[in-house]
Amino acid sequence: MMGSSVQPAAGTPTVILAQTAFFRELTVAQLARVAALSNVQECAEGTQVYRIGEPARDVYVLVRGMVRLAVGMGPRDASAGNILRRGEVFGWAALTPSCSLRIATASCLTPCSFLAIDGGRLLTLMEEDHTLGYRLATQLTRLITSTFTGFAGG
Repeated sequence: MMGSSVQPAAGTPTVILAQTAFFRELTVAQLARVAALSNVQECAEGTQVYRIGEPARDVYVLVRGMVRLAVGMGPRDASAGNILRRGEVFGWAALTPSCSLRIATASCLTPCSFLAIDGGRLLTLMEEDHTLGYRLATQLTRLITSTFTGFAGG
């Protein structure tokens, strides 16, 4: 249930977050606080957003394009990978402080744009606003579970 009836302007980071299942349960005020931690990034086809073993600083919301997520063991990517589309969240290792390194490689299959959200600042916000923190922790658990279930299923 949204905590405010004021609607954010169309096309803003707040609207993008509101249309994303991961953030959908947040109030308009909470969405605005998360949006303030984000910036829009553009990447060309073939660009690697991040690689296995790199520091996990940002969590991403795909706004346009397709991204291939390949989980790996050590420095090697798995041969299979999930294909992510608009509205999907990836880079969740930035929200797991005990695991500060990437466990996957994310590559743009097409030209892409996404919101990059500062993971450290989002964790601080989750600590300050326990309702927001609980809602996002619940979504994070679902996202991690579905990621690994998808890879296990091939």
